[in-house]
Amino acid sequence: MNLSSLNIGNSLQNTFSRPNKTYKIEDELEMTMVCHRPEGLEQLEAQTNFTKRELQVLYRGFKNECPSGVVNEETFKQIYAQFFPHGDASMYAHYLFHAFDTTQTGSVKFEDFVTALSILLRGTVHEKLRWTFNLYDINKDGYINKEEMMDIVKAIYDMMGKYTYPVLKEDTPRQHVDIFFQKMDKNKDGIVTLDEFLESCQEDDNIMRSLQLFQNVM
Repeated sequence: MNLSSLNIGNSLQNTFSRPNKTYKIEDELEMTMVCHRPEGLEQLEAQTNFTKRELQVLYRGFKNECPSGVVNEETFKQIYAQFFPHGDASMYAHYLFHAFDTTQTGSVKFEDFVTALSILLRGTVHEKLRWTFNLYDINKDGYINKEEMMDIVKAIYDMMGKYTYPVLKEDTPRQHVDIFFQKMDKNKDGIVTLDEFLESCQEDDNIMRSLQLFQNVM
C-alpha cells in the first residue's frame, strides 16, 4: 500500500511551473492582476521552503492555469487524468483537493498551494506524515477509521488502473488496509489517532517503505 506524498508535489510543481520562460521583477507586480491577490512573495518566502525566484515561477504557472487566482476541484481532476490516463483518477483527485483546501471553501488559493507544496517537496518526515494523515482523515474529525483508509486506497488503485504490476487481485486493497490498520490501531478501538499514525509509520520499516512508494502517485 502506498501512503506518502512527494510526487504529488512533483506532479503539481511540474504542472504549474513554466521553466522555459524568462521571469522579471515585474512578475511580482502582476500578482495584483488576478481576482484573488496572494500574499507578498517575501512573506511566502518566509513561510515556505521556496526561494523568491521559485515562488515567481510557481506563481506564473499557477496564474496561467488558474487566471482567477484560485484552483478548483475540476482542475485537480484534469491534472491527474493527464498523469494517469489508464485509470480513473477522479476520486483520488477529489480527496487530494480537499486535503489542499484546508479552509474547506471549495477553492485553493496560491498561498494554500505553495504551503502544501513546500511540505510535500521539502518538509520533514514528521510534516509529511501529518499532511498524509490529514489526507486520509476524509471527514476531518481528527481520526482515521478503516472505511476512510479503504476509500483512499481504493481510489489509488482505481487511479493506477489495469497497468499495475504485478496485476492486483480485486480484494488486494482490502487486504492491505486490514494489515496496515491492524498495525496502526494500537489500542484496538477502531480508529487511528494522529499519534498512533505517526508512531506506527516511524517504527515500522514496512510502513515507511510504503510511504516512500506512495510518493510515486502523489
